[in-house]
Amino acid sequence: MRNAFISGLVKLAETNNDIFLLTGDLGFGVLDEFIEKFPNRYINTGIAEQNMASVAAGLAMNGKIVFIYSIANFPTMRCLEQIRNDIAYHNANVKIVTVGGGFAYGPAGITHHGTEDLAIMRVIPNMNIFIPCDPISAKQAAKDVCNIKGPCYVRLERGGEPIVFALDKEFHLGSLSRLKKGSKFAIISVGSVINEVLEASYQLKHDFNLDVSVYSIYTLKPINAEQVLDIASKHDCIITVEEHNIIGGVGSVICEIVAGSDVSAKVIRLGLKDEFSSVVGSQQYLRKVYGLSSESIESKVKEVIIK
Repeated sequence: MRNAFISGLVKLAETNNDIFLLTGDLGFGVLDEFIEKFPNRYINTGIAEQNMASVAAGLAMNGKIVFIYSIANFPTMRCLEQIRNDIAYHNANVKIVTVGGGFAYGPAGITHHGTEDLAIMRVIPNMNIFIPCDPISAKQAAKDVCNIKGPCYVRLERGGEPIVFALDKEFHLGSLSRLKKGSKFAIISVGSVINEVLEASYQLKHDFNLDVSVYSIYTLKPINAEQVLDIASKHDCIITVEEHNIIGGVGSVICEIVAGSDVSAKVIRLGLKDEFSSVVGSQQYLRKVYGLSSESIESKVKEVIIK
């Protein structure tokens, strides 16, 4: 996913001299093509993410489109004050790109788990939030954030994620993409955990002859509230799945929209409970531990059916 995003960024930079890329002393290998082609538009600020955010804001104030790139929590939580005051307050044209969303850096422990970022970025005015789920949507995200004048947050994962969408798929800001059509139950998710959701949906069909609708969210902010309500009106229950704290993320967004309407669909949130992960391990292992594997998702839907 990260390689597809940077590949898309390189192509954009070939025709737009205002695109700059800053990194916090990482991305070696991934960023090489950009560095080689545009050495004068690349800055390694070192392990100084707060300074990187402020430098990015300064460049943006001078007409540049600036991308900052680092791992999971570092370009968000470590420099939140700079994002709020230097970037978002001035509606600066800075794109905050994180690699390692959710449990992608699971073996590194809680310091590298990106499980509160969506909630934090959501409450910052002027911030747009992109959450690609595969290389196709990641490459499109590079183009879309360039076309938005103002701050954007892009949540990527490490790489190797399966392709979900067709090459000619069109993405629209705010819209949810339907991957499977069903009835009664709809599952809404973000990021590569959508692959666990899809696998669970296939098993539900096999085990219970139950067709479950599956939707992927491309942009969490903005989000098409009318489309969410349309989905809610056509299903008895919506289940949200996210590699993120259940507070403030995708589940909260859907609940907020449904609660402000006369739609009666029930919403069930699957994600990390209000706790830190004290477990280390691969992304797949942590999904099993915290109920985000395909088996866990199928079990939750089964539980709802029985009730």
